[in-house]
Amino acid sequence: MQIKSTMNKLIKPKKLNPGDTVAAVSLSWGGAGDPNITWRYDLAKKRLKELFDINLVEMPHTLKSPEFVYNHPKERAMDLMAAFKDPNVKAIFSTIGGDDSIRMLPYIDFDVIKNNPKIFIGYSDTTVTHFMCLKAGISSFYGPSLLAEFAENVTMHDYTLKHLEKSLFDTSIIGEIKPSSYWIDQHLRWDASNKDIKRHQAPNEGYELLQGKDIVRGRLIGGCIEVLEMIKGTTLWPSLNEWNDTILFLETSEEKPTPDYIEYWLRNYGAIGILDRIKGIVIGKPFEMKYYDEYKQSILKIVRDEYKLKDLPILYNLNFGHTAPMITIPYGAKATIDCEKKTLIIDDTSVAD
Repeated sequence: MQIKSTMNKLIKPKKLNPGDTVAAVSLSWGGAGDPNITWRYDLAKKRLKELFDINLVEMPHTLKSPEFVYNHPKERAMDLMAAFKDPNVKAIFSTIGGDDSIRMLPYIDFDVIKNNPKIFIGYSDTTVTHFMCLKAGISSFYGPSLLAEFAENVTMHDYTLKHLEKSLFDTSIIGEIKPSSYWIDQHLRWDASNKDIKRHQAPNEGYELLQGKDIVRGRLIGGCIEVLEMIKGTTLWPSLNEWNDTILFLETSEEKPTPDYIEYWLRNYGAIGILDRIKGIVIGKPFEMKYYDEYKQSILKIVRDEYKLKDLPILYNLNFGHTAPMITIPYGAKATIDCEKKTLIIDDTSVAD
């Protein structure tokens, strides 16, 4: 079946409630099944129960070994389809990202997703599955993963929790997304001996406006910029018209791509006509602040200098994606960039009753 989604007609999934059951899926890297890392999955499961009274269950292949998960993209897709079909499962949480969830594409039944709309959340390589949801016509959530944010050392970040609760458990309008007061500038290995070490916090400077002077409104679409390159040219990539009047959100991964790659990729967005159609761009904080200033120069080189889009608002250094703490972004939600105030406002609800 050919399913065409439009950004302004995405189905909003039903909100989560205490006592609900959610499913964990490993759609790319199988770290949850690594004996040295499974403790983090167990911690995430415990926190979901303690903080939200949410019951986390595994699909048949969620905790298989990393080797099995890598070698069996069909089984990963089967887990995803089964989680959408199961009426007892109210939401689906990605265990972690990775780099090859695009290999599930031949095994996805978009009718299953369309006919069983429910919350799906994750980030990084999970961008692929978000675009599967877009193709099926449902809104999903670019936000925390189980092994990382839910298993954060010592305790989850209040900022992450606040935005997660607002997006998944609350049917009111989300409102202004204020910057976090800090960011985590310390990386610790996922070793059980480190779990009681609270990672170092550095002051966060807030948002930067790279260019723009107006108030613009659009619907949110985007993800991890490296992963989006894997989707281009596939059946998941939206038509040009579907980019009309959107706000593009982009962030980079722990791979820390060099600035020239940012230029290559953004130049492609310009060449295929996307930059001419969007209302604005919001950019996440670079991983470990690597290339922070260089990325700004590369973005302006392409958008402002090469494509002459000098009035296209670009808001930089937001707390989403490969940074901690983080917000949760609902795909297709109406949002506003106010250039004068340097604010992002989500003028929409993200879930339904």
